[in-house]
Parts: sequence; C-alpha cells; structure tokens
Amino acid sequence: MGDHMVVNMGPHHPSTHGVLRVAVELNGETITSLKPVMGYLHRNHDKIGERNTFLQIMPYTDRLDYFNSMANNFGYAVTVEKLMKIPVAERAEYIRVIMAELSRIQNHLIFVGMLINDMGSMYTPSLYAFEERELILDIFEAVSGARMMCNYFRFGGVVRDIPEDAMQKIKDLVFERLPAKTDEMERFLNENEVLVARLKDIHVLNAEEAIQHSVTGPCLRAAGVPYDLRRADPYSVYDRFDFDVAVRYNGDMLDNYLIRFDEIRQSLRILEQALKQIPGGPINSQKPQYQVRVPAGEAYGRIESPKGELAFYVVSNGKPNPYRYHVRAPSFVNLTAVETMCKGVKIADFVVLLAMLDIVMGEVDR
Repeated sequence: MGDHMVVNMGPHHPSTHGVLRVAVELNGETITSLKPVMGYLHRNHDKIGERNTFLQIMPYTDRLDYFNSMANNFGYAVTVEKLMKIPVAERAEYIRVIMAELSRIQNHLIFVGMLINDMGSMYTPSLYAFEERELILDIFEAVSGARMMCNYFRFGGVVRDIPEDAMQKIKDLVFERLPAKTDEMERFLNENEVLVARLKDIHVLNAEEAIQHSVTGPCLRAAGVPYDLRRADPYSVYDRFDFDVAVRYNGDMLDNYLIRFDEIRQSLRILEQALKQIPGGPINSQKPQYQVRVPAGEAYGRIESPKGELAFYVVSNGKPNPYRYHVRAPSFVNLTAVETMCKGVKIADFVVLLAMLDIVMGEVDR
C-alpha cells in the first residue's frame, strides 16, 4: 500500500492527557513519522514570572506539573535559595523531602492506573490508584491548606509545621498502608498475561537514544542509565539517606512500567528514614516576609521530579522581581523523543508509548 495518511491524535483525544496534538503519518497501520504540536495550553508562565515578585512566583509553580505541586515548589525554592545564599532550617529540609517523596509515590501510582486506562481497561485500576492519591492529598491539605495547589515552600523553609495528627497519618501510610497497597497492585497487575503481552519487548528508548534526546527520569533509568539527581547531584538532605537508584536495562514498555514500582519502594525507604530522623526546631531560617531581597546574580537549581529533571534558571538584577526566569520542564524535554519512540510501530501502540513518558500538559506548554 503506497498511500500515506496523516491522522491527528488530539488535541481532544482522551489519551493525550490534555490538549496535545500529535500529527501521525501512517502507512497502513504503521507509523512512518509523527510531529507533536504543542502550545494549546500555553499560559506564558516564564514571562509572568518576570512580572511577579520572587515570592509571588511560588503559587504559579504549583500549576506547572499540577500533579506534583510540592516538587515544583521544591525546585524553585532551591534555585532562589542559591541566589540568596541562605540556609534552610533543618527540620524544614526533612519536611520538604517527606512531601516530595509522598508526591513521587502518588505520581507513580496514578501513572500505573492511567497507563492501564490508556490500554483499554477503563476506570477500575485508576480508581484504585486515585484512592491512595486522595489519602496523600489529605496530608497535603492538612499541612498547606490546599489539596493540589499547595504553595507550601518558602525560601529558607516551609510555611507551617506538620500538625501532630497529620504526622501520625503519614507514619501510618508509610509504614503500613502504602507498602501493602503497592504489593496489592503488583499482585493484581504484574503477572496479568494480557498486560505483560501488551508491554513486553515493545521498544521505548535505549540508553543512547535517551541521552541523545536529553530524556531524564524513569524513562532514562529504564533504559539502563542509573542517573538520579538525588544521587548524582544531591540537594536538600538526600545525601543522608540510604536508598538505591532504581534502574532496569531492557528499555521496553514493561521495564518502563515496572521501574515505577521500584521507585515507589525506594521512596518508601527514604520516607521511613526521614520520619525516624526528623529533628525538632524551627521550620524556617528566615523571618516571615512579604518581600524578599534577592541579590543580583544568576542561579540554576534542579531537582529530581517524578517525571525527570526539573530545573529553574533565575537571573536577578537586585529588583523585587526576576530579570529572567526560565523553567526546564521534564515533560517538555522528554516529549521531544516521541518520534524516535514511535517510528515503525503500529498505531495501536502509540497511545501506550506516549503514556510511558508520563507527561503533564501544564508543564509541556507552561
């Protein structure tokens, strides 16, 4: 068959998880080329950052990867603290790690639920995953007052301490419920022959391709590159914890799926240590203030978000707002590899391959 046909996946296709359009060129059912078309959700985040004061940007970062507002806060706070050259209160460092790792766990659980949704097993697995996310969101609500847009971090620490009852809830989740629920999901899913047949030996990215496209996060580690910023360039108090960098070597869809479970296990290890070691004391090294003084200079701060390397580049000229502000969003950078991943595969696998990147459109378009 010599006729090539262009099919638009999106921008209102449920599998694109938001308003992403992918123009797919097909020969029969085989993808010969494709082009992701971004920008349908563009909100001018970087430019708005240059209009707002340093502190006013914090709630805007919540809206990047809106599934992981705690991680976004973390990346931005680390960057501005570099510029201000200020320490972070020790108790706050532990609270930050606890929030970031809880965020990672719920992100990966939802990834698993929604992946199976994308494969056609509608609703049930994703509702199981959302149940655990809701319990983690209850904790976010208790500490920050909001479930999704937390706006919890401040330069030098966090807004408020974890209430005692919330701390007990975190311990119950980390030591009892989450390990058991993760086991349960693995038991239900990982030996399901339909799921395994659908994912096994379908190539996503190998190490060389992943590095070429600057892919970071679980997709890079599933290709056999043990690169995790918590180990490679430790920030906060991650160097105090004993954990392994999750890595798998086949680079196929099954490894990309299983590595999320590996990461949940390591996050639980970090959380157990953090909860045992957390010291008392203040939760901010600075006085609460409406306007922070940021000296002139530039800083590049990065963290390991659940989706990959999340980095902020901020230039200050000593004024109340940044002179330049730029976000290196992992979803956006990882999405550049989608053509390499999909060339030569059947259209039926496109939706699942896209799901492997775990993109959030708020972060792609900014």
